[in-house]
Amino acid sequence: MVNTIKSAVQFGYRSIDTAANYKNEESVGKAIKKVDVSRNELFITTKVWNTHQGYESTLNAFEESRKKLDLEYIDLFLIHWPVKGKYKETWKALEKLYKEGFVRAIGVSNFQEHHLQDLLKDCQVKPMVNQVEFHPYLTQKKFTYFLQRA
Repeated sequence: MVNTIKSAVQFGYRSIDTAANYKNEESVGKAIKKVDVSRNELFITTKVWNTHQGYESTLNAFEESRKKLDLEYIDLFLIHWPVKGKYKETWKALEKLYKEGFVRAIGVSNFQEHHLQDLLKDCQVKPMVNQVEFHPYLTQKKFTYFLQRA
């Protein structure tokens, strides 16, 4: 993993998408330390997994991810999936991390329109990213239209 990431960065990759559930944060952190590119040129994303959602659990999970990555800050921190009954408290934790400067951007992954509508009712900071599957065979036109106006 470390060599793969080092090679990718050497070939020009600057965005690294990881997650607690992928169990690769430690390897990503080691690779980042070994590349000849400054930290501010890299964009590192990680995600809180379903079993760590909730306010305090998310804060703890973030700190664990940050330590594994061995970074002072994370560029983008996402909620990996919308866990019913937990994603709004999880979002409050992400807002706290954002306001305190531990993350540069916050967002969600795999959220659908009804999840976002629910979240937008109470959030102080709107999600900056909704990482969703999107390709020529799955264009999600109606959802894309919603996201452009949210």
